Parts: sequence; C-alpha cells; structure tokens
Amino acid sequence: MAEPTRALPVITDLTRPFWEAARAGTLAIQRCGECGYYNHPPREACDRCLSGALAFELVSGKGRVWSFAVMHQGSVVGFEERVPYLTALVELDEQPMLLLVTNLAGPPERVRLGQRVSVVFEPFGAALALPQFVIDEGGAE
Repeated sequence: MAEPTRALPVITDLTRPFWEAARAGTLAIQRCGECGYYNHPPREACDRCLSGALAFELVSGKGRVWSFAVMHQGSVVGFEERVPYLTALVELDEQPMLLLVTNLAGPPERVRLGQRVSVVFEPFGAALALPQFVIDEGGAE
C-alpha cells in the first residue's frame, strides 16, 4: 500500500486507545466511569461531571447524519482526486450530541439530514485505519 498523501493524525497517550480500536476495526469512545457520559474527542476530565475516571468503551458505530458539507475545493492536500467529497457530523446512537467529524462515503446527492449511517474503517498507511461512515441501506428513519 502506498503511503498516504494526506496528513496523518497525531496520536497521543490520550487518543491512542481510539486509534488502536480503529486499527482493529472497532469504534471506541471515551466514557466516564462515574456518570456514564461519553466524551469525544477524548479529554482529561469528563465534560459532564469533571471526573478523571475515563476509559474507552466499544460503541455500536451506528448513528445519524447530524450535519454535512459537500467539499468541492480540489486544493486540499490529499483530497485533490476525491472532489466532490462529504464531510459530516455523525451523531452516534449511544448518546445525544455525541458527534464525530468524519468523511461520509457515497454520492453527495444521496445524503440527507437524519439519515442512518454505520462506521467502516479505511486503511491509512501501514499502521492506521480511519473511521468513516457509509449510508445504511433503507435511508432516513
């Protein structure tokens, strides 16, 4: 596989469990052991109760399109050949407003707000996989 031309994510001790899960083909989101609130992106303290008792948990990888934009600019490094492409906010089923910024596969004209989506993982370089989302067949509910 060719090395990616896009920027590589910066992996830190805080984000490493997220990236390790993605490489294994699963989606893991940080969750508070005190109040059960999911935090994403990962934090040092819970957004809801400020506890430091945070750990990563596997989630379903299912959700809805909360917002999206169709990108037409061909000058973004690594995306020159992909225009038009979709950048989306996906709200995961596990919690209201648990949003992930992601690419959304598929033709832009098929995407609708509220549409059901599922995670897939795109190999990225030798040691990474990027969580991406695809439209669930059956469309919006």
